[in-house]
Amino acid sequence: MNNRVTSKKIIVTGASSGIGERLVWHIAKNGGIPIMLARSIDKLQDIQQRIKESFGIQAYYYQLDLLDEEIRETTVKQILMEHPRVHGLINNAGSGLFEFVESMHFEEAKKMFELNVFALLQTTQQLVSHMLANGGGHIINIASQAGKMATPKSSVYASTKHAVLGFTNALRMEVADRNICVTAVNLGPVRTNFFVDADPSGNYQTQVAAYMLDPDRVAKRVVNYLFKRKREINMPGWMEFGSKLYYLFPGAMEFILKSQFNKK
Repeated sequence: MNNRVTSKKIIVTGASSGIGERLVWHIAKNGGIPIMLARSIDKLQDIQQRIKESFGIQAYYYQLDLLDEEIRETTVKQILMEHPRVHGLINNAGSGLFEFVESMHFEEAKKMFELNVFALLQTTQQLVSHMLANGGGHIINIASQAGKMATPKSSVYASTKHAVLGFTNALRMEVADRNICVTAVNLGPVRTNFFVDADPSGNYQTQVAAYMLDPDRVAKRVVNYLFKRKREINMPGWMEFGSKLYYLFPGAMEFILKSQFNKK
């Protein structure tokens, strides 16, 4: 039980499924008040009802297409008007597409940057201003091990996660003395519907099935660190070890990554 979460309001993007849905569940389980953002209103309503029945917690939801810049801004403004004190933000929403760079449609690349980078940046900017005016808070960005170690067929996806990680690290320093915690969550493959679009063939999922992370385990660990200064959460541990080797021996590691991860 994380008592720091009790009665705290926490926004979660991409809350209708996968890691986001489990984050919302564990926030409520720890006595927190989730504010859920996603496109699927039916799923959000169902989660809201199940949380009420299971924990007696009133969760809130807002239907939002994070690809729309104007709607993003107005929705967050609405949330902050209706909830004058928001304590946390978990930027969980994201998308990927595994493809060789010459084969990827440019519109798909722009879409990945819009969702993975610009939506995260805009929402964070609004919440940082709110937190600075209200005594602090915690921002958690779901990044990726791809932000540390790029692999074949993930050139665009990895570049978005490098951007997220760079932004997160710089933001942490900017607000370090102003009572805002900033955490990056760097994950390997997670067993969610992310791969429906990222890997339509299913080849990559099959190859990495043995070490795919469980979304519930990921969410539980993230929620355990809410409102605690934690620079990074890295899962699985062996991938984090690999990323450290990458910085020490980049040539050798790229040779290994090319042969081991060219399975997408």
